[in-house]
Amino acid sequence: MGVPKFYRWVSERYPCLSQVVSEAQVPEFDNLYLDMNGIIHCCSHPDDDDVMFRISEEQIFTDVSAYIDMLFKIIRPKRVFFMAIDGVAPRAKMNQQRARRFMSARNAEFALKESHPDGVEYSRRKSL
Repeated sequence: MGVPKFYRWVSERYPCLSQVVSEAQVPEFDNLYLDMNGIIHCCSHPDDDDVMFRISEEQIFTDVSAYIDMLFKIIRPKRVFFMAIDGVAPRAKMNQQRARRFMSARNAEFALKESHPDGVEYSRRKSL
């Protein structure tokens, strides 16, 4: 969910946070803390606009590993490397996400019917 106005608070107090640096200018860091939710989502849903897009679990794990390696090579933390991954969501959040996925699936099915009016079949990803 995030902390409301946290980025604004941090960027006002630490203006150098928003500076663009080249790869040769990266300062030394003692710690690297990663919130894995955004990384996992971006690697498992790289193209949300394409209804026909499918990706395997092996490819997701490969992409996540490559992304973490790239970040680690750029930052090169000296002491701590910490990855935070959320646990199971509370029941209310799970229900909200289920409803959102249902709407997304219904919209995707409608988009498929619109894009393939002649009834051309496509292969579906097997559910777990």
